[in-house]
Amino acid sequence: MELFIIFIDIFCLVFVWAILLRAILSWFPIHPDNPLLIILHRITEPILAPLRHVIPRLGMLDITPIVAILLLWLTRYLVHTFLS
Repeated sequence: MELFIIFIDIFCLVFVWAILLRAILSWFPIHPDNPLLIILHRITEPILAPLRHVIPRLGMLDITPIVAILLLWLTRYLVHTFLS
């Protein structure tokens, strides 16, 4: 069980950092064909795309990365709470 908790912990942390990096890089004029952007898009889009269908944009602000990070932190918390 401990190995599962560690796996979920690392999985969530990697996704949180990938989403944060993608959000920060979106503030800069980087060409969309940049390999780093392509990798980050492929990693994070499976989490962000379904949330975009549920969460409306606030004007020009896309809050799905914030919601995704909160859900990942909640997942970590629940796993640690109920499986530890």
